[in-house]
Amino acid sequence: MNLEEITNLFKSSGVLLFRGFETDVNIFKQFSNLLSTDFLDYTGGAFTRRIIDDDKTILSVNDDQFEIKLHGEMYYQKTKPLMLWFFCANPASEAGQTTICDGKEFFEQISVSTKELFSNKKLKFSVYISKDKWQIKYKTDELNKLQEMCINNDMSLKINADKSIYLQYICPAIIPSKCGKYQVFINILLPTKQLHPEILKFEDDSEIPHDVLTELDEIAERITTEISWKKGDILMIDNTRVMHGRRAFADETRDIYIRLCSPAFEF
Repeated sequence: MNLEEITNLFKSSGVLLFRGFETDVNIFKQFSNLLSTDFLDYTGGAFTRRIIDDDKTILSVNDDQFEIKLHGEMYYQKTKPLMLWFFCANPASEAGQTTICDGKEFFEQISVSTKELFSNKKLKFSVYISKDKWQIKYKTDELNKLQEMCINNDMSLKINADKSIYLQYICPAIIPSKCGKYQVFINILLPTKQLHPEILKFEDDSEIPHDVLTELDEIAERITTEISWKKGDILMIDNTRVMHGRRAFADETRDIYIRLCSPAFEF
């Protein structure tokens, strides 16, 4: 395949699905290496993920089976991947689709009043983490390294007497596109309110109105595209523009891998 054609299509659409090719984990790694750089190991990640083939940059997705609403990957901290790769090692026998949605189109669908609300109020994530859990999450047991990571991620850190911690991170729900030409609704608002509603409020500690959450859920369902996985599929996503999520499923053999990185080309 012509790599220039791939990069041009990616810049235009923000997401590409590669299907019908002979693939395996090694080919997935080689192919993503051609177009990417600065692979991350998911330090600070919200979920537990398995390392695949002893490569810390190839990980399982969340191994739970519940639905996860649309979001940008790792938008609960400053350090986040600009690009995502997914590989389908084994699809679910039914359901388990990955959902995708253009954050540019999402922004355009939001009501004027909700746009004004998000322009005036940033999101605030506030979370308590026990000592054992933050050591796993941040891959260190040294407080000075944790403090350095928090500074680099614009997070405020409070260390309690028992070495548990309290973190806060403030960020906008709507950001300028990477090219600066339009606005993008991309964040982790919807799954946070779905799974851990108590940790997310506006910066001034006011609650996000229920009717706003309902509006966002309705937009998401209206403009979401589903990827019904086939074995060997590779999915390439612009994490500065395109949100992704997952439909619930019951098949324990579903196995999807992810790589977090930056593009090795201008976009």
